[in-house]
Amino acid sequence: MNNTPQLSILKTDIKSKKKLKIVRPIFNNHSDIFKWTVDFEDIDNVLRVEHHKNLSEDDIIQLVKICGFYGEPLES
Repeated sequence: MNNTPQLSILKTDIKSKKKLKIVRPIFNNHSDIFKWTVDFEDIDNVLRVEHHKNLSEDDIIQLVKICGFYGEPLES
């Protein structure tokens, strides 16, 4: 079985460390998320999530929305 983490990269409106505090407990405690970061230096406030393959990009977008933020796949 392949346990290689999947990587999802999203454009968000998580623009500060204060807003990050809202997201942190959800993402830190999710059993299918291995690692995640938000890049405040990037104009798109990029959220990078390494996750188990059974968690989809749409699931991650829903988690962001539950926290009250906007998220969409980042076009390359």
